[in-house]
Amino acid sequence: QEEEGQQSLECIQANQIFPKKSPVLEEENMQVPFPELHGEFTEYVGRAEDAIIATSNYRLHIKFKESVVNVPLQLIECAECRDMFQLHVTCKDCKVVRCQFSTFEQCQEWLKRLNTVVRPPSRLEDLFSFAFHAWCMDVYAGEKEQHGELCRPGEHVTSWFKNEVERMGFDTQNAWRISDINSKLCPSYPQQLLVPAWITDKELENVAAFRSWKRFPAVVYRLTTGAVIARCGQPEVSWWGWRNADDEHLVQSIAKACAVDSSSRKHLSNGSYTNGSDLPDTDFESSITNSSEVETLAIQPHKLLILDARSYAAAVANRAKGGGCECPEYYPNCEVVFMGMANIHSIRKSFQSLRFLCTQMPDPANWLSALESTKWLQHLSLLLKAALLVVNAVDRDHRPVLVHCSDGWDRTPQIVALSKLLLDPYYRTIEGFQVLVETEWLDFGHKFADRCGHGENSEDLNERCPVFLQWLDCVHQLQRQFPCSFEFNEAFLVKLVQHTYSCLFGTFLCNSGKEREDRHVQERTCSVWSLLRPANRTLRNMLYSSHSETVLHPVCHVRNLMLWTAVYLPSSSPTTPSDDSCAPYPVPGGNPEDTPLARRTKTRSFDNLPSACELGSALAPNRRSSDPSLNEKWQDHRRSLELNMAVGPEGGGSQLPCSRKEKGLETGEHGFIRTLNGGSKRPSVSAFQSVSADLSRDGLCNGDSSEAEPCGGPHWAKGNGEKAPLSRQVSLASCNSLILHPRGSCSQHRWCHALLSRAAISPEQPSRSHLDDDGLTLHTDAIQQRLRQIEAGHQMEVETLKKQVQELSMKLTDRLICLPPGYSEYNLDPNCLSRCSTELFSEASWEQVDKQDTEVTRWYPDHLAAQCYGCESRFWLATRKHHCRNCGNVFCASCCDQKIPVPSQQLFEPSRVCKTCYSNLQLSPAPLDMELEKPITASSN
Repeated sequence: QEEEGQQSLECIQANQIFPKKSPVLEEENMQVPFPELHGEFTEYVGRAEDAIIATSNYRLHIKFKESVVNVPLQLIECAECRDMFQLHVTCKDCKVVRCQFSTFEQCQEWLKRLNTVVRPPSRLEDLFSFAFHAWCMDVYAGEKEQHGELCRPGEHVTSWFKNEVERMGFDTQNAWRISDINSKLCPSYPQQLLVPAWITDKELENVAAFRSWKRFPAVVYRLTTGAVIARCGQPEVSWWGWRNADDEHLVQSIAKACAVDSSSRKHLSNGSYTNGSDLPDTDFESSITNSSEVETLAIQPHKLLILDARSYAAAVANRAKGGGCECPEYYPNCEVVFMGMANIHSIRKSFQSLRFLCTQMPDPANWLSALESTKWLQHLSLLLKAALLVVNAVDRDHRPVLVHCSDGWDRTPQIVALSKLLLDPYYRTIEGFQVLVETEWLDFGHKFADRCGHGENSEDLNERCPVFLQWLDCVHQLQRQFPCSFEFNEAFLVKLVQHTYSCLFGTFLCNSGKEREDRHVQERTCSVWSLLRPANRTLRNMLYSSHSETVLHPVCHVRNLMLWTAVYLPSSSPTTPSDDSCAPYPVPGGNPEDTPLARRTKTRSFDNLPSACELGSALAPNRRSSDPSLNEKWQDHRRSLELNMAVGPEGGGSQLPCSRKEKGLETGEHGFIRTLNGGSKRPSVSAFQSVSADLSRDGLCNGDSSEAEPCGGPHWAKGNGEKAPLSRQVSLASCNSLILHPRGSCSQHRWCHALLSRAAISPEQPSRSHLDDDGLTLHTDAIQQRLRQIEAGHQMEVETLKKQVQELSMKLTDRLICLPPGYSEYNLDPNCLSRCSTELFSEASWEQVDKQDTEVTRWYPDHLAAQCYGCESRFWLATRKHHCRNCGNVFCASCCDQKIPVPSQQLFEPSRVCKTCYSNLQLSPAPLDMELEKPITASSN
């Protein structure tokens, strides 16, 4: 009864606390120009001078004639009216959107509407992520097990601390211990932390009182050599030069614990060490000082590196506000290095300059000098240098490193997270990168609400700064320098930038993990990792190799860095005025007579051919027969795939016409959903009802066939001509974009639902090819797209060759079974048959020939034969090669020394043949009925 009451409460929250409203249409014939997400409702739809503009409780949508702008409301920093008729929208990720209106009153009205919704929320629940989650839960009310798959991150994220301690190999018996004191000590730290084993909780309390915001030194990473990385806030030295003995002891203990950790594994047989958490406070110091064995192991610990992200002048200036830096005289065996990185105010100013530059004309004469004056790339270079300094200290010198800035939640996570990314290949996988963001940014208290401006009443502009975006930019620079070392691609990072500000997910809400826990954010919002999952193939790097470099050493010079155009200069956004004279090709749908003479219509190139032929779709009407891409090989692939998919595993069927309006998809949609949900009567609705890629991009339908013209691709039908369900169609199609993963299948089903929910679209609504599953613009990477096409083409070739070998084997088996009893002695050599089916065939030997030529044996190319096909002796300069006139294989002189007429090859005079063929031809002078339709020619290794 309690559970029923809770369910009804959730239902009330979805429908009454987050009610949907009817849109206000400026014209009666208008409609919502985009598909709405769960919990989303459109508020206003109007017409600008050259566009349709609409706002919802989630996004601003502007549909221009040639492009679309789709911006979440929380991504907008400010909006203003310029030149009386122009609405100027500035976004937090550097984009600027301009929309021209016909009248001044209309521009002011839309400015008022935007300013009302883009301001920071007065209540956290006013953010769209809560309404989105509530409506999703309403849809999945009968499928409770999907809540974890849909809304929460995986176990590798929720249980990161335990998993990371085990993965890194911390010695928790002798060198380190797990402290739970932080649950009541530092609200911006995670609950469990790693500290040296002999440091007591009482000492940690004293150290926390001496560090800024009680952020005492905590260990976050361990290399296999035993060296560690720790992070903290600045010491509160102030002008009075305060000291703290427990703080000095803790910093030195980190270096000693590294020495114990690296040496204890070698000396376990000599004795055991006492876990510090099992001793009283008074026995800690005696246990470490009186143990001669520990003193022997840690007598010469490596010199600890204290990396202060600030400049020395800034660190000294912080003493006026009660802060400061470590004095080397008080911290023996430590070295303090200042990196001189700028604070959030300088970074914000640099980013604003970059945003202003990116909204100028496309090709200003002083672009490079203006980019240099923003100092954005210089800041990235300095951050990379700081991370590389940590990497060299830990990996090369085996030194422990302690990183801090002023408060320890801006520059500190940048350096630490980037260092871990360079040191550990695990963090360069999708799963590991999720753990990295959760640990160093979310659980260690980066102030996302203040820095992104979507916290409650967070209107202080001095607190805003794109710190996380700057770090993602550095990750992108590493991706460019090491293209094979990252499992995720650029689209993954672009999505992460968008959803840092979008507030569609609750991952980046609030300022700390404790605040998110107190507000029950995880239970009431969806996780961004439910979208950015490893199973999402569009986010995977096709060049990734798990055997790439273990430790990365990037080049940090400014000249090696490049502007992240996918974020700062997106090609899909019409924010930058375009020069029509620079358009390389005519606008789609334009008048062909307006095309310049030097720029004729571009035919579809070889790049799109694998995806076009993947399901046997009809070629574009402007495809030229002289195109080298239309060779015989691709035609064979297409014909074989058509045959394979039309027949299917359960028998053949007739082809059905496919209309351009995708009628088959409309009628088969619910059947597909029922199949995925295990026979449920109610069609499950996708959590993301927006449209990502149209079905032609995903391979379900391709080509521009007319309504009455049947598609050239495969179609499925039952024996009586009735269409098979779409689930069967998709299961038969070899479509790479719809892969049902055995693990986490519920989430995969939902993404399939989201894909298919976009099939039944009314003709009046615009194309959805520009939107992704989260309702935002798609990021297209030409390199990754081309790699997927190459992979698809390769898989198609492999499947075709397998099918040819299988068909050939079946034909040989059928002929051998159907032979009369008197012909049993003419059976071919079993070894020859097995070799023919398993050898690698060259492209030349399997080239398709006309039917009238199939009676003629095709000789194996002489230059490809490295050894005799009979005795397998190697050919060399003095060895002569001989072709058998009957089978076409290459033999040495001793294996091909017989001569006999070969009537099947129109050779009625004695001709040279191999011994096997000679024996067969002697027994049967003309066994024409035994001749294969396609003679076998096997390559020899």
